[in-house]
Amino acid sequence: MIKSIIKPFNALVAGYSFIKSTISGEATISGMPVTIGIEPTNHCNLNCPECLSGSGLMTRKQGFMETSLFDKIVTELEPYILGMNLYFQGEPMLHPQFFSFLKRSVDINTTVATNGHFLSAENAEKLVTSGLKKLVVSLDGMDQASYSAYRVNGELDVVIAGIRNVTEARKKHSSSLKLFIQFIVNRQNEHQIPEARNFANKMNASLKLKSMQIINGETFEKWLPVRQEYRRYEFKEDRYAIRNRLADRCARLWFNPVITWDGKVLPCCFDKNADHIMGDLNEASFREIWNGPKYRIFRKSILSGRNLTDICRNCTSGIDWKIKC
Repeated sequence: MIKSIIKPFNALVAGYSFIKSTISGEATISGMPVTIGIEPTNHCNLNCPECLSGSGLMTRKQGFMETSLFDKIVTELEPYILGMNLYFQGEPMLHPQFFSFLKRSVDINTTVATNGHFLSAENAEKLVTSGLKKLVVSLDGMDQASYSAYRVNGELDVVIAGIRNVTEARKKHSSSLKLFIQFIVNRQNEHQIPEARNFANKMNASLKLKSMQIINGETFEKWLPVRQEYRRYEFKEDRYAIRNRLADRCARLWFNPVITWDGKVLPCCFDKNADHIMGDLNEASFREIWNGPKYRIFRKSILSGRNLTDICRNCTSGIDWKIKC
């Protein structure tokens, strides 16, 4: 009985501390995170040009999370969190122990996002019967030309076949696994949104449209969709900038941290290169880091001037939820 109320109670006190901090301007924290992002690996099989990992612009080391570290994280946080995202940078299914991670997190509402190149019939069966709650598959084009314009070295036919494998496995096992097809909207594929929607319907999946991040300042005109509602950026004062007011608050710092493959705790999923490390789980517990001075100072800096923080200037909070399918 007590265990069943810890998670919602933790979410309540975390929400209260966020609201209190926003109103007062003082960075207080109560409870533990509500959800957590964990990076099994930052290796990837693709070379997407506007992704730090795929483009080769990431400066932090590449590697695979040790199962012992994953076990430490789950042991400490499972009693409190409502959900886990088992992905960050890289392709999570490249991890040799990927399915052991799923087995260890079976009691957590877990989401996996994948580029879809490892959804063989066998792997689809394993995913569907693993207890995984949500699978997000990236499908950023409905023909090879538009798809591989961004998913460099990707094979559309392999991804389509993989999605079909998951759909068939769901039917076979009467699975409640939720399947989402994510479509990163750009100038090369925006005309294919109706086709993507039809395909998602046939697969009994939800279509998730997502604005595209652009990290190369010379490529805005190549990637920005023609339709304004799909754009993450707007042109003003002779440059492109995020379509976001960047109010001096951010719930992610109270609810949604990320842990890299080597145990670094980051403030949110927009710190892709781990430039703002709050602590190292190889040296301290998560609670010590979560309540520690680095986190407190960082939260305070967001409350007093969010637009001054580099990772915030590409944040889509308040943008992508407006994109309607």
